[in-house]
Amino acid sequence: MRFAVNLPHFGTHADARLLADLARQAEDAGWDGFFIWDHVAMPEPAPVVDPWVALTACAMQTSRIRLGTMVTPLPRRRPWKLARETVSLDHLSGGRLTLGAGSGLFEQEFGDLGDESDPKARGDMLDEALEVLTGLWSGEPFSYEGRYFRISDAHFLPAPVQRPRIPIWVAAMWPNKRPVRRAARYDGVFPIHPNPFERRLSPDEFREIIAYVREHRISADPFDVVHSGETTGAHREADAAQVRSYEDAGIT
Repeated sequence: MRFAVNLPHFGTHADARLLADLARQAEDAGWDGFFIWDHVAMPEPAPVVDPWVALTACAMQTSRIRLGTMVTPLPRRRPWKLARETVSLDHLSGGRLTLGAGSGLFEQEFGDLGDESDPKARGDMLDEALEVLTGLWSGEPFSYEGRYFRISDAHFLPAPVQRPRIPIWVAAMWPNKRPVRRAARYDGVFPIHPNPFERRLSPDEFREIIAYVREHRISADPFDVVHSGETTGAHREADAAQVRSYEDAGIT
């Protein structure tokens, strides 16, 4: 199992220099990854730093640690703009980027800003945006005709450093099955409880998720199962036992 730091990019962390310094410290301390959130507006007013500017700063201060967003809501992004940003960062970091992708959560950054507020429609937009994004990453001429996105003869260069693509981890609110089926088509799943601030998913719930992924996954390529948790650090043996219980369930 690999271990990463997952930090907000708002409030006291809304500073690209601070996040870059924390990424360097995490790398020096032996962590495997450094991830930040991706929001443009919060339920309560707060300072927010752009995650791609912050991750660029992180890439410049590190050389080994994996970097990424947890997670980027693709329905409020133009996928061709995101394609340019992600490939640029993949090259800058030497192939260390992972893209966390989801359909979004806060109404403040969708309906309140004039974007799609219906969760089902956003799920459809996410499916299309992922197809567009991976098509543009191919380095080959690409066209697409969907309900939300249309592209004619686009040819984006360079391709990412990582082949066949930058890894994509798809967020899912379990027990909603559709996002998990979506994740099974890509490189990892990041499941959370529908009320993530109230409780975390249990190891047994992760076993159910992993079994469901296996039912719907076609590729034999490696697949990550991601859990976001926290401990106080005050009880190391209890913390280690908690981590082992998730590792035994199949968390990577």
